[in-house]
Amino acid sequence: MLRITLVKCGRSMAHRFMSSVGGDSALPSNLRIPTNLIDVPRTKRALPLNADLPVLRRCEEDIAAHLTPKQALVESLASRDFKPVGLVDLHPDVFAVQARIDILHEVETWQRNFKRISYAKTKVRSEVRGGGRKPWNQKGSGRARHGSIRSPIWRGGGVVHGPRGPTSYYYMLPMKVRVQGLKIALSSKFTQDYLRIVDNLDIPTPDPQYLVDLAAHRHWGDSVLIVDVGEEFPENITQATANLKKISVIPAVGINVHSMLKHETLVLTLEAVKFLEKKLLWHDLRYSPIYPFKLPYTDLP
Repeated sequence: MLRITLVKCGRSMAHRFMSSVGGDSALPSNLRIPTNLIDVPRTKRALPLNADLPVLRRCEEDIAAHLTPKQALVESLASRDFKPVGLVDLHPDVFAVQARIDILHEVETWQRNFKRISYAKTKVRSEVRGGGRKPWNQKGSGRARHGSIRSPIWRGGGVVHGPRGPTSYYYMLPMKVRVQGLKIALSSKFTQDYLRIVDNLDIPTPDPQYLVDLAAHRHWGDSVLIVDVGEEFPENITQATANLKKISVIPAVGINVHSMLKHETLVLTLEAVKFLEKKLLWHDLRYSPIYPFKLPYTDLP
C-alpha cells in the first residue's frame, strides 16, 4: 500500500514539473485569467540616440559634482499619437533618490490618519437608562447579589473600557520625512517609467473620450494624475476631466504621496517640474524651522 502511494505521488510531481517546464498551466481552465484581460507587458522607453530633440528645460538648481541630471522625453497633448517635442533635464536629488519603502509607508500611514476622527462611543453604567433600584434584596432570595440591572455583567448594561469618542488620531511627521516621501514617490514613478512630462495642458477638444483614448493609446494605465502649476487650468482639460473617475487634475501645490501612489501614471508639466524642484530642494538647504516657536501672548511682562 505504501509503495502504491509513493508511485502515485511521484507521478503527480513529475506531471507538475513537466507541465511547468513545458509552459502548460497546472490550474484548471475555470481559474485561469482570460487572455483578453492580460495587459500588454510594459517596456521602458529608451531615449532616441540620433534624434535631434531640443532640451526645453535645464536644471536651474545646483547639482553635485558626482551626480548628473536625468533626461526625459517631453510629450504633447495636442494629438493622440505619441510624438516627442523635446527633452527635459530632471534634478537627480528629486527624481533619482534611493527608494525607501519604509518612508513611503510611514508618510502614507500618516496621511491617512492625521485627519482621522473616530466618533465611536459606548455608554457606561451611569449613562444607560434605568437601573436606579436594586433588583432584589441582598439576602434571602437565593440569587446572586446585584445592585443595578445596568451593571456591565448584565445584558443591556453599561460597557466597560469601550470607546469614548470622538477620538482624534492626529500626529505630525517631521517636515524632512514628508519631503523625502515626495522625492521617493517621484523617483519611483520615474524609475518605473510611470512619469510623463508634457509641455502644457492644451487639448483640442473638451470631449472626455479624447483623454480616455489618448491614455489608452499611450499605455498610461488605468488611472492618471495630471499636475500643473496654478489654481486655474485650461478650460478644455477642466471640462474633459470633470466627470472622469480615473483621470484627475490637481495643482502642484497639492501633490502628495497618497495621490501619486493611488494613480498609476503621473503627468507633470514643465512648469510643475520647475515648481517641485524649487520647493523640494529648498528644504535641503534650510537651517531654521518653518514655524518658529512663539508664545501665544506677546504682551506678557
